[in-house]
Amino acid sequence: MGQKIGNRVVFLGTGGARIVMAKQLLQTGGIWVCLDGVQISLDPGPGALVYATAYHLDPSQLDAVLISHRHLDHCGDVNAMVEAMTAGGLNRHGVIMAPKDALTQDPVLLRYVRSYAKEVIGIDPYSRYQVGDVTIEVSMPHDHGSAETYGFNFVAQDIIVSYVPDTSYFRELSTFYRGDILIISMLRLHPEPSWIKHLALPDVIRVLNQMNPKPKRVLLTHFGRQLIEFGPDRAAKEIGEASGVQVLAAHDGEVFDLDLGLD
Repeated sequence: MGQKIGNRVVFLGTGGARIVMAKQLLQTGGIWVCLDGVQISLDPGPGALVYATAYHLDPSQLDAVLISHRHLDHCGDVNAMVEAMTAGGLNRHGVIMAPKDALTQDPVLLRYVRSYAKEVIGIDPYSRYQVGDVTIEVSMPHDHGSAETYGFNFVAQDIIVSYVPDTSYFRELSTFYRGDILIISMLRLHPEPSWIKHLALPDVIRVLNQMNPKPKRVLLTHFGRQLIEFGPDRAAKEIGEASGVQVLAAHDGEVFDLDLGLD
């Protein structure tokens, strides 16, 4: 496993969707998760490798690269991160985990890069995988159009971190995710036509109010243009007041040290 640097999540980007990604209105590098000495690149969108090195994170210490679905704002740098994790295949190690359609149907992971990792896993719904001392629980399929999409619970010894990727609202979201820390991709301010399958601010409030128990802290990320204009911190305040949960909007480059306590 990678060098111990404490339990933390680092936001290599908090932007989402096509226009925000293309214009880099916010960074789109995904999240770096560190738990019990295990380091995971989660949804490494465009810029993940550049931002990781800029924030003094060492991709060669990664134990896994994990993507929730095959849209570019979630996987644009997956090949670069695997190359960096393995020194271009000279240090073959680590795990790549992705939905099966990201590996077969219009694959996002290059075939030669796959051989650099120790293992490539096409994840199944409701499955569990072990990376070092961290158990990764895979959710039910999410409602995100044609892309096979899953969320995750990262279960460490003393803390659980959950990650909700892109999806429309559905009732079961409040039953699977059980993290002390809940990271939610909230792209939109207002619910829009049904073909735009992303969570909006009212959806997040509904999910949190249905949870029992509720998470100790919620971190919002993956903001679209509406939310950038409205203000992610303002949105977090509204959600916190409506749900009774501590809600924070993540910012590009922000580090949340999970060893400092959640009170």
